[in-house]
Amino acid sequence: MAELVYPPVIGFAHTLFKALDLRFDVEGTEHIPQRGGAVLVSNHIGYLDFVFCGLAARPAKRLVRFMAKESVFRHKVSGPLMRAMKHIPVDRAAGMDAYKHALTALRSGEVVGVFPEATISTSFTLKNFKSGAARLAQEAGVPLVPMALWGTQRLWTKGQKRNLSRQHIPVSIRVGEPVTAGRDESADSVTERVRGRVQDLLESAQRSYPVRSEGPADSWWIPAHLGGTAPTPAQARGLDRR
Repeated sequence: MAELVYPPVIGFAHTLFKALDLRFDVEGTEHIPQRGGAVLVSNHIGYLDFVFCGLAARPAKRLVRFMAKESVFRHKVSGPLMRAMKHIPVDRAAGMDAYKHALTALRSGEVVGVFPEATISTSFTLKNFKSGAARLAQEAGVPLVPMALWGTQRLWTKGQKRNLSRQHIPVSIRVGEPVTAGRDESADSVTERVRGRVQDLLESAQRSYPVRSEGPADSWWIPAHLGGTAPTPAQARGLDRR
């Protein structure tokens, strides 16, 4: 079936990137398979992360079907777009439907995008990963492709105002080698291996990021352990509970 909506949306995203004059640093896109199913696994630090994960798949000419919370599909603007782009709604009260939907997509050769932290990390460090991505990869017999994003939180994230002005913000994207999810391995073990890969990629992106804090007023996006004023993981967990 022809993709009538996804390509124009990609075109709009590229126009927006140019308008904002974002400075991209992308490595590892060759690890995204050019054919066949795969589970794309990324950290989650901003509301636009799915856009940048999808960008990393374009050199392989792949369209990523993202698993996203069901409320996004109910929105009068985003809902029709999400459905037309064949993204996958996740109702946390009935997660098996989304799981089956994603499994069907993988078996038909699609790339499915998953944020296994489930919600944005307001500490900008990795939260615990849920095991759904690993279980999908095991059951569908497809690889998991780890990815890390950095800098996207400076554009739009939880608890901060949107910053979509032309400030030449750098965005780093790192894609790692695919991880094979053995059927005899526990999903928790696979999940921890993938999380470790994402952590390595995230640290690589942070080390090479060209911007550092210019003082306390501009350090909110930097994790506490790197000298910034973002909440610690423990503080972020408390904020999530509230």
